[in-house]
Formats: sequence, C-alpha cells, structure tokens
Amino acid sequence: MTTPPAVYGKFGLTLAFAERALTEMLHEHLAHRGIEPDTWYAVRLIASRAPGAPREALVEDLEASRNVAAPAVELLARLEGDGLIRGAAVIDLTDEGEILYTELREYVIAPTVRLLDQFEIEDIETTARTLQAIIERASEVVA
Repeated sequence: MTTPPAVYGKFGLTLAFAERALTEMLHEHLAHRGIEPDTWYAVRLIASRAPGAPREALVEDLEASRNVAAPAVELLARLEGDGLIRGAAVIDLTDEGEILYTELREYVIAPTVRLLDQFEIEDIETTARTLQAIIERASEVVA
C-alpha cells in the first residue's frame, strides 16, 4: 500500500477552517448592510438558477445548507412578502429582488477581492478548478 502524501491528511481540516472563516467574514459584512445571511443565500441560489428555480429543489437546497438558519418554507414566504421573489412551482426574483441581488453581489465581492488579491490569479484559478472537481467527484460517490 502506498502512503498518501501528508497534505491529504490536512486537506479536509484546512478546507473546513477556510469555509468557517469565510462564512464568518461574509456574515459580518452582510450585517453592516442589515442583511440576514439567509436572504443572501436564498437570493443568490435563485439567481443562479435563472430563469426560475423549481420550488421543491430550492426548498431541499435551502434545508440542506448549513448557512441557512430559517426553515426554507418560512424564508421563502418572508422573501415573497418582502416582494423579492414570485412564483408557485417555479420561483424567480422580482425586479426588486434582481436589484437587491445585483447590489449584494457587488457588495460581497469587496472583502473577497481584499482577501484574494495577495495571491497569483493562476493559483486562485487552480484552487477553484480543484474544488469544483472535488465537488463533482464527491457528488458522484454519494449518489
């Protein structure tokens, strides 16, 4: 049996701590704008599935997220009541929701830029490709 490289043993823990640090940084940044993290995650998820997100799949994804505290059904009802989303079986952003998403997307990128500017762009691209491949492979294994 071949001994795996030592970095393999550090990878998961490092990834977990990076995720926690980035989440804390994002939540603090959103708090300065008075935005609940649940709102950002839901609006971002819906926007990523344009022109519409099937409600059932959206509820499943929101419920599975460790970054969403509110029950998905309540969160979606709140966003609908706030005029940010619309739809029954398929949910999409209203014009107001699109504006909020665009403003928040621009707002949350600022700390990311400050954090990543210290690295070479090629290293960031490699890391992003590696993490995407890990997500895809892990999804295949779990399925």
